[in-house]
Amino acid sequence: MPIVESSMLMELGNRMPEFKLPEVHGASIIANDFFDGADGSLVAFICRHCPYVQHMQEGLADFAREYEQRNLITVGICSSDVEQYSADDIEGLKEQVQEIGFNFPYLVDEGQEVAKAFSAMCTPDLFLFDGEGRLVYRGQFDDSRPKSAIGVTGSDLRAAADAVLDGGDVSGDQKPSSGCNVAWKPGNEPDYYLG
Repeated sequence: MPIVESSMLMELGNRMPEFKLPEVHGASIIANDFFDGADGSLVAFICRHCPYVQHMQEGLADFAREYEQRNLITVGICSSDVEQYSADDIEGLKEQVQEIGFNFPYLVDEGQEVAKAFSAMCTPDLFLFDGEGRLVYRGQFDDSRPKSAIGVTGSDLRAAADAVLDGGDVSGDQKPSSGCNVAWKPGNEPDYYLG
């Protein structure tokens, strides 16, 4: 599995793409309805098999629980081709939710169209929106990576979230995330991935 970085193609200020996806327990989530009234929204492209997600997933769970108290709402989205990575099938994702304690809906993007709409490239790939649904941050959780000596803190995402929730400006100096590429179905790879 090649290690890639966030595309960073979605421009800051863009509105969140509209989407409707099923979550792992079966209910469908419509983004506009789900995020309505939130002071901030995080869309996290994650999966179960990727060691980069495994490295930071407990930190992400902590972030989501903490910032939910400040009306910042999180969803996770798995866009993996489960033919390639069976750990990312519905049962695998349910186990991940249970093991890690995600308190947010975990959505399944089987057709991979939502990943394309966000120009998602890797797992994890994080997209933070303000209360108006406009993109204010995309990129890494923090500088930590598997086997690095840097601890998982979520410092980059937290700084952006704090700025949004406190009415400040989010820094435009944003670093791409890195991780496993989105496990595209053969022949479904977007142009931005193929280069």
